[in-house]
Amino acid sequence: MEDQQSGPAPKVPLRTLLAHVRPQAPALVVATLLSGTAALLALAQPLVVKRVFSDLSASRPVTTVVVVIIALFLAEALIGAVQSYLLGRIGEGIVRGLRGTLVGRLLRWPLSTHERHRSGDLISRVSTDTTAVRGALASSLTDILAGVLTFVGSLVLMLVLDPLLLGLTLGCLLVALLAVFAVSLRIMGATVQAQRSVGRLSAGLERVLRAVRTVKLSTAEEREREALTADVEAAYRAGMRQAKLMALVHPVTSVAVQGALVLVLGVGGARVAQGSMQLGELVAFLLYLLYLAVPMGTLFTSVTDLQAGRAALARVEELLGEPLEEGPAKGAPPATPPPDAPAVALREVGFAYPSRGGAPALDGLDFAVPALSRTAIVGPSGAGKSTVLALIGRLYDPEAGSIRLFGQDIRELPLNELRAVIGHVEQESPVLAGTLRSNLVYARPDASETQVAEVLRQTNLTDFVRALPDGLDTDVGDGGVLLSGGQRQRIAIARMLLKEPKVLLLDEVTSQMDAENEHLLQETLRAAARTCTVVVVAHRLSTVQDADQILVMDGGRVRARGTHAGLLRDDALYAHLARTQFLSSPVDNSASDSRIKT
Repeated sequence: MEDQQSGPAPKVPLRTLLAHVRPQAPALVVATLLSGTAALLALAQPLVVKRVFSDLSASRPVTTVVVVIIALFLAEALIGAVQSYLLGRIGEGIVRGLRGTLVGRLLRWPLSTHERHRSGDLISRVSTDTTAVRGALASSLTDILAGVLTFVGSLVLMLVLDPLLLGLTLGCLLVALLAVFAVSLRIMGATVQAQRSVGRLSAGLERVLRAVRTVKLSTAEEREREALTADVEAAYRAGMRQAKLMALVHPVTSVAVQGALVLVLGVGGARVAQGSMQLGELVAFLLYLLYLAVPMGTLFTSVTDLQAGRAALARVEELLGEPLEEGPAKGAPPATPPPDAPAVALREVGFAYPSRGGAPALDGLDFAVPALSRTAIVGPSGAGKSTVLALIGRLYDPEAGSIRLFGQDIRELPLNELRAVIGHVEQESPVLAGTLRSNLVYARPDASETQVAEVLRQTNLTDFVRALPDGLDTDVGDGGVLLSGGQRQRIAIARMLLKEPKVLLLDEVTSQMDAENEHLLQETLRAAARTCTVVVVAHRLSTVQDADQILVMDGGRVRARGTHAGLLRDDALYAHLARTQFLSSPVDNSASDSRIKT
């Protein structure tokens, strides 16, 4: 599994940010116009205050001017409320779009890509990082535009009022600008590290919770607590570094504004005393100076938020850049397969797992499975048996050779069509959180009650379901934790039988079954072979003695094929496996619950 938790902060171009804003562009334009309008109303207020002082000095009534000031205040507040709502709506829309795209792509990743990422970190990116992007793409961009308008407007009006005082103000603000710019560059790196730390914590917690029974039975609670606490502390340190850097922005801005205020009061007050400047002009200038503090703070905060959002979006973009499962190559439609084609045929198939150092799992594998037959694949652990089933379902693609389904190369079939005709029961027999019914009909949501009842009978689950407090609507817990191993296996088999596939792939599905249920499953498979092709990977040879053909695999190849009786006689490896399970004769079923020692 690759480590994506270290390295320099990734860079995301601003155009990538804007691309995610595009669906919300109309609402963002309205929010920006409202923000600009509010800025203009704010800029008008000091001029009206200046008029009040002028009217008071000339002993003119100020009632009308005061009413105008109140109207300006109320209009600015109302526009601000509407803008705030729009920004919240835009932000949630952006997050919804990002999360929807991520979820859709994650489910369409090849299995090999999932194996390179930790589930907890993926969850963190979909939830936490997309939330961080929201502020950068919605409020930050709008606040920057509004802040620039207010800032520039204030400067222009301050220039009109008094160029000298403006020069003093700009000197103070330039120092603050340079300092905040330097800090904002470091904030992006700190944000990336904080988000990576949270991702590591999420991944570690997900790993422990997924195997909480094993943790308890291994008395590993304290060790896991220490490991998770270390991740908590790492996330804390990274968050504190980010917080310290972001905390510098406000005091730098405040010191710059306060310093400018002191200078303006001193120099401006002296000029008023000398008669070279009117009191109303000084008051208006001071108000604009105070107005600069708000847009400056907004600008600096928005820039840092934008940097943090770029860092979060970089982690999201890493996932969006992963390739999806490949469909069939474009071109002429495939030819109609011959009617006598085998159900499954592997020709010189080679494959290696990238995560396992490139050692070949399959090497020139070649065999065929006749339609409406039962084929068993046996052999020692690591022989490549489970890999064969994964390749047939295109969870992986072979590096060499071809796999054909009823005469057609599976790479020429749309994935949905291929997997619609294949029923694959995995070795772990996963059961999803939810009710028993939702698990049974997962691959066929439109199954009728009669069909469900029949598949329960076939897998010997009828009495089990009747004994449950809520029958089929009983919750099975996260990952089927409330079920026994054998029950999970039978439910997984029932789920695939209900699908009525053309090819049924079973990967060591009796490992946790008792002798009675194993015997019933054999009867079920015999019946299933009348309507579909059955391929069984088995360690327990008792389950496959009467298969139509048995393939013995070793080192990624088929070393022998035949029936149980013939392989006992002709293949030393199969005979050895049979002896270790006390199955040295074709009819000896007395130890059907034994397992291979590998």
